[in-house]
Amino acid sequence: MKELIVKTDDERIQKEAKGLGLEVVTKDDSVEVKDRQTEDDVVKLAVGKERIVISSPDWRITPLENLVSRLKGKVKLIAKVKSAEEAKVAFGALELGADGVLLETDDLNEINKTLTIIENLKEKKMQLIETTVKNIRQLGLGARSCIDTCSLMEKGEGMLVGCSSEGMLLVQAEVEENPSVSPRPFRVNVGAVSLYVLAPNNKTKYVQEIKAGDEILLVNTEGLTRPAFVGRSKIEIRPLMLIEAETEGKVVKAILQTAETIKLLTPDGSKPVTELKVGDKLLAYFQEGKRHFGTLVEDEYCVEK
Repeated sequence: MKELIVKTDDERIQKEAKGLGLEVVTKDDSVEVKDRQTEDDVVKLAVGKERIVISSPDWRITPLENLVSRLKGKVKLIAKVKSAEEAKVAFGALELGADGVLLETDDLNEINKTLTIIENLKEKKMQLIETTVKNIRQLGLGARSCIDTCSLMEKGEGMLVGCSSEGMLLVQAEVEENPSVSPRPFRVNVGAVSLYVLAPNNKTKYVQEIKAGDEILLVNTEGLTRPAFVGRSKIEIRPLMLIEAETEGKVVKAILQTAETIKLLTPDGSKPVTELKVGDKLLAYFQEGKRHFGTLVEDEYCVEK
């Protein structure tokens, strides 16, 4: 569990931070890390402590990575930072990251941004529901996108897409062997550019909007999620097909490329869209409400067909 400690002498910010349930300090007892010798000193000082706060004079990531490798699991490693961006890097050091950050700021926005980063790092679980294919129809040519991420996905993991944000199908990444194409575990062929794709914080984006540097949500068959950064969105003209499925009156639709490399995830594994049949079972995500610029609006009147 990542934590946030706020260092400030501003009484207003102290009050706001405490109101958010955060620990506030007014003087810094962190150990400055300048070189390998001071790294060794930190390791010695950490013995018997519950946590230790470290800082770097010019905020270099390498000393933090070294200490994460040497102290992870032995002591809570808290990195002193001055912004949410620095906090984000600290939490990602050696992938394991610091256990927390001491944020030195008099800006409430930086506190809220850092809290959002911590919230996004929490492993969340979505409720995926079994749905039954009711209709499959070949459409012809259209624009579709492959979303290439900066992450490597595993079998049973991909992205949620749909014609409506109220119902989405789970499309698997290109992780499986194919006689014609090498696996590309960083890629999900998400389908038509007009589809919704699920992003962190329960937001959606139109597939056409996705670009390098954006953040997208990866989901596996257990419903576990993790954020990933986009490396590129590759839009090309390809043959498309419409897939419609239904569960207890709830309908989900997606328009995907007609190709054997595109696989939808099922309760028992995955299935190429080219082999889908009416009656097949797929994994879907359903929620009530429509979207306004990607944000859920539960009571708005809106019809999507």
